[in-house]
Amino acid sequence: MVSPRSFEDLVAEGASVPVEGWDFSWFDGRASEDRPPWGYAAMAAARVSRASSVLDVQTGGGEVFRWALEHASARPPALAATEAWPPNLEVARRTLSPFGVRVAHVAEDAALPFGSEAFDLVISRHPVCAFWPEIARVLRPGGTYFSQEVGPGSNRELTDFLMGPQPVDDSRRASTAVRAAEAAGLVVTDLREAKLRMEFLDVGAVVHFLRKVIWTVPDFDADRYRDRLLALHSDIEQSGSFVCHSRRFLIEAKRPQAPGA
Repeated sequence: MVSPRSFEDLVAEGASVPVEGWDFSWFDGRASEDRPPWGYAAMAAARVSRASSVLDVQTGGGEVFRWALEHASARPPALAATEAWPPNLEVARRTLSPFGVRVAHVAEDAALPFGSEAFDLVISRHPVCAFWPEIARVLRPGGTYFSQEVGPGSNRELTDFLMGPQPVDDSRRASTAVRAAEAAGLVVTDLREAKLRMEFLDVGAVVHFLRKVIWTVPDFDADRYRDRLLALHSDIEQSGSFVCHSRRFLIEAKRPQAPGA
């Protein structure tokens, strides 16, 4: 659809909307993304129901973990989460404190501040990176890591439109995650991949998305990319939308039981 609003107004709005947390409801009617077929949140809730201690790594604003806890048939007595970005950290603490979740401030590539074999379930939705040795360390024998991750070249059509052709990050490949999990001593029990259609209906939604999902264009600034954003605005006005594709993979891995257990 053609937006009646000017380029300048749309960019200004996208640049001013708060980006804390992982609530994407602001995009309703302005952008859409197909969901993976497996239903991560429901699968996580089922696993939380069977666990006695759960850690959510890189929880964002805690929204997905909260949903899993709300929909679990039983709530584990021991619950913890980590988050690296300070604005998200405060959102996560407000979101998860009613459930008794301890939220720790931990960098994505830092050691986890928990004892070895502390959890029988570790979950993570869209981690910046999976620190596999630490995940394996905090899992109990027989414990599970369950995660939905961003795949390689996610939204590359948008990245390339703004930055020019970019190399694909091989570290994001599902096969790379499998090798890293196995190197940490885990056994991968499930692996699924999906390519998902994403559509932006105005350039303001693009600006907000790029501020929120910062790895899409790592040096994004609306003023710096004004010319490319103007070209994108014109493209949307002519065709009705800008379409790209996100990539996701689901991975589940278990720490083997100790011999003789």
